[in-house]
Amino acid sequence: MMRVANVIQLGIKELRGLTRDPVLLILIVYAFSMSVYSAATAIPETLNKAPIAIIDEDRSPLSDRIAGAFYPPLFLTPSLITRAEMDQRMDAGLDTFALNIPPNFQRDLLAGRQPVIQLNVDATRMSQAFTGSGYVQSIVNGEVNEFVARHRSGDSLPVDLAMRARFNPELNKQWFGAVVQIINNVTMLAVILTGTALIREREHGTIEHLLVMPVTPLEIMLGKVWSMGCVVFVATALSLIVLVQGIMQVPLQGSLGLFLFGVALHLFAVTSLGIFLATMSGSMPQFGLLLMMTLLPLNILSGGTTPRESMPEFVQTVMMAAPTTHFVALAQGVLFRGADLTLVWQQLAALAVIGTALFMFSLGRFRRSLK
Repeated sequence: MMRVANVIQLGIKELRGLTRDPVLLILIVYAFSMSVYSAATAIPETLNKAPIAIIDEDRSPLSDRIAGAFYPPLFLTPSLITRAEMDQRMDAGLDTFALNIPPNFQRDLLAGRQPVIQLNVDATRMSQAFTGSGYVQSIVNGEVNEFVARHRSGDSLPVDLAMRARFNPELNKQWFGAVVQIINNVTMLAVILTGTALIREREHGTIEHLLVMPVTPLEIMLGKVWSMGCVVFVATALSLIVLVQGIMQVPLQGSLGLFLFGVALHLFAVTSLGIFLATMSGSMPQFGLLLMMTLLPLNILSGGTTPRESMPEFVQTVMMAAPTTHFVALAQGVLFRGADLTLVWQQLAALAVIGTALFMFSLGRFRRSLK
């Protein structure tokens, strides 16, 4: 029979071992601090201070107006260059965009012709190139239309589209990036810590010492699960309260207690997964390779980065068996949309069922690995 005192003492032993591993401690602190902050403030789709150069061969009031329309924070102050400098600067990576305004552009426009402005884009900077091209086109079209009309257009459209951005009225991508990074790091750290704890004992030979003591494999596994899960649980709560809500000022809509309850269920599942991966690997390098094969699909296909609806139906069906899919849905529902228990109970139930199945399967594998 399982003895609770043994489980508690074995978990305390794991916590003591963790405090003597500075690499893992640094990883935990980084994953829930700098990693969250950098992911939130450096989202690839965000256009921020993109370098742009302008070749003004027209030297007209309209070309001056276009050049003056690009300013921070979306763009850096434009550099006025010549045509001969354009290729050299783009080859050197100094400019992401180079806007070439041809001679007689204003005259041809007022004469009713259709002059062409050339936009050169450094497509190797994919994140800025895709988003920024649309911004440049919109800015140029707006300035040209206002110049031709000599005033801001007052024409009313036959249909008035009133946009209402729910849950993120500022369309601030930092709100999304911070929470998603925490969600991903919960899975990553839980798997790494539990798997590392088991492999470290195997490499040091202490697992044999445990087997000659009056403890069972169930008690050994539960000790690792609760101790490493507790570490990730505390780090998640502190990151949300101190960093996300306090420093980054991200408003969380729902109940923090309900979310943390979901975190506990998710940790029960992924710590069991970490034990299973550790039993499948004979050394730390092998465990690292298994992590790459496991964590990347779990995080990318769970719906946190890309909506599940845009994935093939086969992938959506398969990923329903992954705990990360239900955890992402629960976390986004609670933290972004303020969902209560009546809306997320299905995700909680799925995490409990998947966690129990993973725990029992991992326990069986762990017992066989000890023979």
